[in-house]
Amino acid sequence: MANASAKRIASQNETTVKNLRLGLILPTIVSIVLRLLFRRDSLPPSKGSLALYLATFFPAFFLSNYLIKIGTTRRDPTTGMLISYGEDLNQPGLTEWAFDILYITWACQIGSGAFGEWVWWLYTVIPLYAVYKLWTSVISPFVLGRGSQTNTNAQTTPEENSAPSKRQEKLRKRSEKGDPRVRAQVRK
Repeated sequence: MANASAKRIASQNETTVKNLRLGLILPTIVSIVLRLLFRRDSLPPSKGSLALYLATFFPAFFLSNYLIKIGTTRRDPTTGMLISYGEDLNQPGLTEWAFDILYITWACQIGSGAFGEWVWWLYTVIPLYAVYKLWTSVISPFVLGRGSQTNTNAQTTPEENSAPSKRQEKLRKRSEKGDPRVRAQVRK
């Protein structure tokens, strides 16, 4: 079973790494083509536009290379057997956030080529989300205290806690009917 899981992760990683390598080049090419088709007046791009592009390209480049590095599978050159499947690139957390930053960067690059430089304002979603996560996970519990989260659980009544589940209710009804499948257990 574990070998099948490793092979599945390796296959997913190989596909993702191919897409990341395409993502390094394809958004730039698509942006240039869209500028040629729809926005010829924006050629050559202004210095501000180039600065924005470079300021967002380098973090995306480093994130792509990092994800490619940790997700690349290693195989034995002679037999082709899987040695290491790399890190799972579908895991939540930092890996997921790195992909989010890449997708937003690619969308801004392509969108600026098609619609104009105002699309780069979409990039502000990244720091806004970072501030939101910082507030909800670090600052708010520190400032408001952790007691506010536990008090909501303590406010439930004992009647709610002792309510039988559907399975327990079903077993109780069977035992009342005298069903031989249900044995009455005496609790001490």
